[in-house]
Amino acid sequence: MPLNTFTVHTLSICITLIVLAACGRQAAQGPDETLASTDVVPTAAADTAETVSESDTEDLVEATNDMRTITHAMGMTEVSTNPQRVVVLDTGELDNALALGITPVGAPLTDVREYQAYLSSDFEGITDIGTISEPDLETILELQPDLILGSQQRYEEMYDLLSKIAPTVFTESLRVPWQETFAVHAEALGKTDEAQQILADYKERIAEFQQMMGDQLGDRTVSVVRFRPDQVRIYLKSSFSGYILQDAGLTRPSTQDIDEFATEISLEQIADLDADVIFFTSQSPEENDLAIFRDSPLWQTLVAVQQEQVYEVDDNYWMSGLGVQAANRILDDLFVYFGDGQEATETSRYANTDPTVVTLNMLLSSSFFRG
Repeated sequence: MPLNTFTVHTLSICITLIVLAACGRQAAQGPDETLASTDVVPTAAADTAETVSESDTEDLVEATNDMRTITHAMGMTEVSTNPQRVVVLDTGELDNALALGITPVGAPLTDVREYQAYLSSDFEGITDIGTISEPDLETILELQPDLILGSQQRYEEMYDLLSKIAPTVFTESLRVPWQETFAVHAEALGKTDEAQQILADYKERIAEFQQMMGDQLGDRTVSVVRFRPDQVRIYLKSSFSGYILQDAGLTRPSTQDIDEFATEISLEQIADLDADVIFFTSQSPEENDLAIFRDSPLWQTLVAVQQEQVYEVDDNYWMSGLGVQAANRILDDLFVYFGDGQEATETSRYANTDPTVVTLNMLLSSSFFRG
């Protein structure tokens, strides 16, 4: 959520005073240069998701003694070769840092406890820095980070302030292929080798899924729908889950075969969400329109409903996770719902589903959506 001019001005004054006070404290502890370049050199989002290659990493990073120059959405920033005190501002940064073996010293736990429950066992030792939309800069400063990770899309107006606290590296957007974001995070964290292995494992799992699907892969269409309190959204090809469906080789219905993020629909447009298989998430069920859609006679006209192929999936990782662990959990679900319920636990170190529970959920979903 963009900050208004008054908020930015107020934060600027406050953080300047805090930084000046901190400089006095740091002087007694030894030199601690944390100012990063503020020359803005935006990078363009790539059209397709690519695995991190050695040539890519050489272009991204220029090593200089114990510091490296990271090229990112806001320019070039000098970052420690081995950051130890990392603050993350959003869900994707937290997911990726933890996947790479880094436990941040600070994260927006106020929100991620709700949006990333699948990571809850890893929250120990992380300090809450406020919300995703309003990070507490004073708390971040007190943590004395040596790296801050965020995105230009959310925090561009705060970049200069954050850079006064610690080297700050931003990805461009939340909506580019997740592998590109993961690559930037890995570079900043000094974990490129680990990232390459994780992505290789992901590609291997994609190949296993495609082998499992066989001739069905191009024949069955998939729809992704999110019921929110204020809207019903179909998530298209350039969404987080959309990129993973593309990786898997799954086909979208003609109404969704669009390189865009999402589109809102009304009940009258319900036909636009139809497919052979519908995956849906329900955010704040007591406030959204899921029941209205389900109780409408139009619902029964959908092919997926008639074939009992409508499944509720976890909003946390299908919509909010935005990192490599969330991506693998979505892939777990694809194995489960297109397979026999066993593949996720056999092929994924991120496996999140007991096959018995999955089978029960599948039965309940099918029964519920028959009306």
